[in-house]
Amino acid sequence: MNPPLSRTNAEAHLYMDLHACPCGSTRFPRNSAVVALPDGDLASRYTGRCAGCGEEREFLFRLPATPGGAGAGFRYGGDEPSQLLDPGEWLFVADAYAGSVPAESTGEAGQRAKAALTRAVAALDEVVKFVPAGADSVPADAFSSEQGRQLHQREPGRFRRDRLAAVRAAYAGLLS
Repeated sequence: MNPPLSRTNAEAHLYMDLHACPCGSTRFPRNSAVVALPDGDLASRYTGRCAGCGEEREFLFRLPATPGGAGAGFRYGGDEPSQLLDPGEWLFVADAYAGSVPAESTGEAGQRAKAALTRAVAALDEVVKFVPAGADSVPADAFSSEQGRQLHQREPGRFRRDRLAAVRAAYAGLLS
């Protein structure tokens, strides 16, 4: 068994949020533990009963040799592309977070809007990690999920480096 690498807890929780139980629910109380893998590496195990149907859920993610996501601001991982989510899933996440921000936000709603935009920017940063050095866009073979492939087929221009940078700059501008 070789579980996928999760660079940060935030990335692991996002993955679980995006991968629903067969009943359709994504909610479950997440009990977590660090476990040793047969090869000696460490992994995070998340378990709990689905809030929708009661089915036991379990996710196992390999931990990085050195913790990622360090640095200024919120990040889902280090400099390498995600092994959990493909660029289309990351763009879906960025869209969802940005789409949850109301036009006018003050007080507590303003804080929630800022958190959502911060996560939208971090998700766009993840998409860019799939653009090879010297290339203008994410290559078609980087999409491993059905959702990611469909988004890329519908709107391939959204995965161009310059367009991703422009959207990121707009979101970051709203944060200022």
